[in-house]
Amino acid sequence: MINRRSLYVVFVAMVILFFTIFAGCAKPPTEEMTKAEKAVEEAKQKEAPVYVPDLFTKAEESLNKAKDYIVGKKYKEAKQVALETETLAKQAIAGIEAAKTKMKTETDQIAQDVQKSIDEVKALVAGAAKNKALAAAREDTQGMITKWETDLASIKEKLQGQKIKEASDELKAMKEQVNTKKEETTNLLAAPPAKKK
Repeated sequence: MINRRSLYVVFVAMVILFFTIFAGCAKPPTEEMTKAEKAVEEAKQKEAPVYVPDLFTKAEESLNKAKDYIVGKKYKEAKQVALETETLAKQAIAGIEAAKTKMKTETDQIAQDVQKSIDEVKALVAGAAKNKALAAAREDTQGMITKWETDLASIKEKLQGQKIKEASDELKAMKEQVNTKKEETTNLLAAPPAKKK
Protein backbone atom coordinates (compact mmCIF):
# COMPACT_ATOMS: atom_id res chain seq x y z
CA MET A 1 0.00 0.00 0.00
CA ILE A 2 1.18 3.47 -0.81
CA ASN A 3 1.54 5.75 2.15
CA ARG A 4 0.34 9.32 2.30
CA ARG A 5 3.80 10.78 2.10
CA SER A 6 4.50 8.97 -1.16
CA LEU A 7 1.22 10.25 -2.62
CA TYR A 8 2.10 13.79 -1.56
CA VAL A 9 5.54 13.55 -3.22
CA VAL A 10 4.00 12.20 -6.43
CA PHE A 11 1.36 14.96 -6.40
CA VAL A 12 3.96 17.71 -5.91
CA ALA A 13 6.13 16.21 -8.66
CA MET A 14 3.17 16.17 -11.05
CA VAL A 15 2.29 19.79 -10.23
CA ILE A 16 5.89 20.89 -10.82
CA LEU A 17 5.99 18.90 -14.08
CA PHE A 18 2.70 20.44 -15.23
CA PHE A 19 3.89 24.00 -14.58
CA THR A 20 7.24 23.29 -16.21
CA ILE A 21 5.54 21.97 -19.33
CA PHE A 22 2.99 24.80 -19.33
CA ALA A 23 5.68 27.46 -18.89
CA GLY A 24 7.78 25.83 -21.59
CA CYS A 25 4.88 25.98 -24.04
CA ALA A 26 4.40 29.71 -23.64
CA LYS A 27 6.17 31.58 -26.38
CA PRO A 28 6.83 35.24 -27.15
CA PRO A 29 4.11 37.02 -29.17
CA THR A 30 6.36 37.44 -32.20
CA GLU A 31 3.60 38.15 -34.71
CA GLU A 32 1.90 40.72 -32.51
CA MET A 33 5.20 42.45 -31.75
CA THR A 34 6.08 42.59 -35.44
CA LYS A 35 2.72 44.18 -36.26
CA ALA A 36 3.06 46.66 -33.39
CA GLU A 37 6.60 47.67 -34.41
CA LYS A 38 5.53 48.03 -38.05
CA ALA A 39 2.54 50.22 -37.08
CA VAL A 40 4.69 52.49 -34.88
CA GLU A 41 7.30 52.81 -37.64
CA GLU A 42 4.60 53.65 -40.20
CA ALA A 43 3.19 56.33 -37.88
CA LYS A 44 6.66 57.78 -37.48
CA GLN A 45 7.25 57.90 -41.23
CA LYS A 46 3.92 59.66 -41.74
CA GLU A 47 5.03 62.37 -39.26
CA ALA A 48 2.81 61.36 -36.35
CA PRO A 49 5.40 62.75 -33.88
CA VAL A 50 4.92 66.15 -35.53
CA TYR A 51 1.15 66.27 -35.95
CA VAL A 52 -0.22 63.95 -33.21
CA PRO A 53 2.65 63.80 -30.72
CA ASP A 54 0.54 62.69 -27.74
CA LEU A 55 -0.87 59.62 -29.49
CA PHE A 56 2.49 58.74 -31.00
CA THR A 57 4.22 58.99 -27.62
CA LYS A 58 1.61 56.67 -26.10
CA ALA A 59 2.21 54.15 -28.90
CA GLU A 60 5.99 54.28 -28.38
CA GLU A 61 5.65 53.89 -24.61
CA SER A 62 3.28 50.97 -25.10
CA LEU A 63 5.73 49.29 -27.47
CA ASN A 64 8.54 49.68 -24.94
CA LYS A 65 6.29 48.21 -22.24
CA ALA A 66 5.59 45.18 -24.44
CA LYS A 67 9.33 44.72 -25.00
CA ASP A 68 9.90 44.88 -21.24
CA TYR A 69 7.28 42.18 -20.70
CA ILE A 70 9.03 39.96 -23.23
CA VAL A 71 12.34 40.44 -21.47
CA GLY A 72 10.59 39.43 -18.24
CA LYS A 73 9.07 36.41 -20.06
CA LYS A 74 5.56 37.70 -19.37
CA TYR A 75 4.31 36.72 -22.79
CA LYS A 76 0.58 36.97 -22.12
CA GLU A 77 0.96 40.59 -20.95
CA ALA A 78 3.36 41.32 -23.82
CA LYS A 79 0.83 40.07 -26.35
CA GLN A 80 -1.96 42.23 -24.90
CA VAL A 81 0.22 45.35 -24.80
CA ALA A 82 1.49 44.69 -28.35
CA LEU A 83 -2.10 44.60 -29.58
CA GLU A 84 -2.81 47.87 -27.75
CA THR A 85 0.32 49.39 -29.29
CA GLU A 86 -0.83 48.53 -32.80
CA THR A 87 -4.22 50.13 -32.08
CA LEU A 88 -2.61 53.31 -30.71
CA ALA A 89 -0.28 53.59 -33.71
CA LYS A 90 -3.21 53.17 -36.11
CA GLN A 91 -5.15 55.86 -34.23
CA ALA A 92 -2.16 58.17 -34.58
CA ILE A 93 -1.98 57.50 -38.32
CA ALA A 94 -5.70 58.15 -38.66
CA GLY A 95 -5.38 61.50 -36.87
CA ILE A 96 -2.50 62.88 -38.92
CA GLU A 97 -4.50 64.35 -41.82
CA ALA A 98 -7.02 66.09 -39.57
CA ALA A 99 -4.20 67.58 -37.49
CA LYS A 100 -2.38 68.70 -40.66
CA THR A 101 -5.50 70.35 -42.01
CA LYS A 102 -6.13 72.16 -38.72
CA MET A 103 -2.51 73.33 -38.50
CA LYS A 104 -2.57 74.50 -42.13
CA THR A 105 -5.73 76.53 -41.52
CA GLU A 106 -4.19 78.13 -38.42
CA THR A 107 -0.93 78.79 -40.29
CA ASP A 108 -2.77 80.42 -43.20
CA GLN A 109 -4.47 82.73 -40.69
CA ILE A 110 -1.13 83.57 -39.05
CA ALA A 111 0.31 84.33 -42.52
CA GLN A 112 -2.53 86.80 -43.12
CA ASP A 113 -1.95 88.39 -39.71
CA VAL A 114 1.78 88.72 -40.40
CA GLN A 115 1.14 90.29 -43.81
CA LYS A 116 -1.28 92.77 -42.23
CA SER A 117 1.28 93.67 -39.55
CA ILE A 118 4.00 94.12 -42.17
CA ASP A 119 1.69 96.45 -44.09
CA GLU A 120 1.02 98.42 -40.90
CA VAL A 121 4.77 98.78 -40.24
CA LYS A 122 5.22 99.96 -43.86
CA ALA A 123 2.52 102.58 -43.34
CA LEU A 124 4.16 103.77 -40.11
CA VAL A 125 7.52 104.08 -41.84
CA ALA A 126 5.97 105.94 -44.77
CA GLY A 127 4.26 108.32 -42.35
CA ALA A 128 7.60 109.05 -40.70
CA ALA A 129 9.34 109.86 -43.98
CA LYS A 130 9.55 113.60 -43.22
CA ASN A 131 11.05 113.10 -39.76
CA LYS A 132 14.83 113.43 -40.21
CA ALA A 133 15.50 112.28 -36.65
CA LEU A 134 13.99 108.90 -37.52
CA ALA A 135 15.93 108.42 -40.77
CA ALA A 136 18.29 105.73 -39.39
CA ALA A 137 15.47 103.82 -37.73
CA ARG A 138 13.44 104.08 -40.94
CA GLU A 139 16.23 102.55 -43.04
CA ASP A 140 16.70 99.74 -40.54
CA THR A 141 12.97 99.02 -40.50
CA GLN A 142 12.72 99.08 -44.30
CA GLY A 143 15.52 96.50 -44.45
CA MET A 144 13.61 94.33 -42.03
CA ILE A 145 10.42 94.71 -44.05
CA THR A 146 12.23 93.51 -47.17
CA LYS A 147 13.58 90.48 -45.27
CA TRP A 148 10.16 89.66 -43.81
CA GLU A 149 8.52 89.79 -47.22
CA THR A 150 11.16 87.45 -48.65
CA ASP A 151 10.81 85.11 -45.67
CA LEU A 152 7.02 85.20 -45.92
CA ALA A 153 7.18 84.16 -49.59
CA SER A 154 9.52 81.30 -48.63
CA ILE A 155 7.18 80.19 -45.86
CA LYS A 156 4.21 80.19 -48.24
CA GLU A 157 6.20 77.90 -50.55
CA LYS A 158 6.79 75.55 -47.62
CA LEU A 159 3.05 75.50 -46.97
CA GLN A 160 2.43 74.58 -50.59
CA GLY A 161 5.05 71.83 -50.24
CA GLN A 162 3.18 70.42 -47.21
CA LYS A 163 5.94 71.37 -44.75
CA ILE A 164 3.19 72.69 -42.53
CA LYS A 165 4.81 72.32 -39.11
CA GLU A 166 8.03 73.98 -40.25
CA ALA A 167 6.10 76.84 -41.86
CA SER A 168 3.95 77.24 -38.75
CA ASP A 169 6.95 77.48 -36.44
CA GLU A 170 8.69 80.03 -38.68
CA LEU A 171 5.54 82.12 -39.01
CA LYS A 172 4.98 82.24 -35.26
CA ALA A 173 8.53 83.50 -34.74
CA MET A 174 8.12 86.04 -37.55
CA LYS A 175 4.81 87.27 -36.15
CA GLU A 176 6.49 88.00 -32.84
CA GLN A 177 9.31 89.92 -34.57
CA VAL A 178 6.94 91.96 -36.71
CA ASN A 179 4.68 92.83 -33.79
CA THR A 180 7.65 93.86 -31.67
CA LYS A 181 8.99 96.09 -34.45
CA LYS A 182 5.52 97.57 -35.02
CA GLU A 183 5.27 98.45 -31.34
CA GLU A 184 8.78 99.94 -31.31
CA THR A 185 8.03 102.02 -34.40
CA THR A 186 4.72 103.22 -32.99
CA ASN A 187 6.41 104.24 -29.73
CA LEU A 188 9.24 105.96 -31.61
CA LEU A 189 6.79 108.00 -33.66
CA ALA A 190 4.70 108.87 -30.62
CA ALA A 191 7.69 110.15 -28.67
CA PRO A 192 8.05 113.93 -28.63
CA PRO A 193 10.85 115.20 -30.85
CA ALA A 194 14.14 115.85 -29.09
CA LYS A 195 14.71 119.54 -28.42
CA LYS A 196 17.75 121.15 -29.97
CA LYS A 197 20.21 122.69 -27.58
